[in-house]
Amino acid sequence: MSIKAETRYANSPQEVKTWTTAQTREALLIEQLFAADDVRLVYSHYDRFITGGIMPVSKAVQLEPVDQLKATYFLERRELGIINVGGAGTVKVDGEAFDIDFKEALYIGQGKQELIFSSKEPGKPAKFYLNSTPAHTNYPTRRITKKEAEIVTLGALETANHRTINKLIVNSVLPTCQLQMGMTELKPGSVWNTMPAHTHDRRMEVYFYFEVPQGQSVSHFWGQPQETRHIWMQNEQAVISPPWSIHAGAGTSNYTFIWGMAGENLDYGDMDGCPITELR
Repeated sequence: MSIKAETRYANSPQEVKTWTTAQTREALLIEQLFAADDVRLVYSHYDRFITGGIMPVSKAVQLEPVDQLKATYFLERRELGIINVGGAGTVKVDGEAFDIDFKEALYIGQGKQELIFSSKEPGKPAKFYLNSTPAHTNYPTRRITKKEAEIVTLGALETANHRTINKLIVNSVLPTCQLQMGMTELKPGSVWNTMPAHTHDRRMEVYFYFEVPQGQSVSHFWGQPQETRHIWMQNEQAVISPPWSIHAGAGTSNYTFIWGMAGENLDYGDMDGCPITELR
């Protein structure tokens, strides 16, 4: 087992105006999150948000602290959200086992020390997608199924954005310090997500795109509303969205994505809308 952890720094709207495509991708795109029996982590200086992936295949994998944290264990000063995007798996939290199936979530509060990830079937490994943020207190560990999520349906086929939003780790479902996670599933024939677009200066966000069919892609839009840019993304890739940036996407097919947020508050509706006709 190996742990690969990299750091991404915060950038201003003025700075990004000079970026090339390669610089944009290097700063914001997370291209590979899953490797057999490995831990892949990206530590962002936006709200100290960690994005990661663990795919146990031949053995159980333990989540250890990385140098960026200067901690004796990973959740010494953090909380953790997990959504499984692969085969059935199990997470042991200080010896207590939680079975996590496809598209189910697990919240783990600050202070838990031993985190061990495993797959039920090596031939169909679990893919544990992780988001972690700083925490100030310990809230209970809890598994969340789609049936327990707060579910909202938005958009319409006529505007190519008919979608179901599954709010899994949000304060209307369970208490957290600042982490929020959910999953948006686009209906067949729809390709646009988060449209009309918005910003929220009080929170940053990370998008993880999956269930993108083979041979298809998603174009993720980011930047200030009057000066947007795009990043072409493939299946099971993630992208960091600065607080000052919009975050929206359009695919060449329908797909699913996981959103994770952290920052000033837990108000899901705290956002500044950007009328579609005013985007540039």
